[in-house]
Amino acid sequence: MRIDKFLNSVNITKRRSVAQDMISNNVVLINDTVVKSSKNIELGNIITINYLNESKKYEVLKIPTTKSTPKSLQSEYIKEIS
Repeated sequence: MRIDKFLNSVNITKRRSVAQDMISNNVVLINDTVVKSSKNIELGNIITINYLNESKKYEVLKIPTTKSTPKSLQSEYIKEIS
């Protein structure tokens, strides 16, 4: 699954266009490497998002098979590291 779709489907971003904007502004990294929207996510990847005043890291636990997942099931797909 593409990183922009993943961020949207596991409710890290509200819309896919927001995820694409973040990626194009180089604030989303996978395993400490800046990526493009087309980068595929894999199990065990570490996603880092650099916000203005903080940075959050998530570990990919599971890849969703549907377009969206309920927010209550977010912990099945990602684990916040910091």
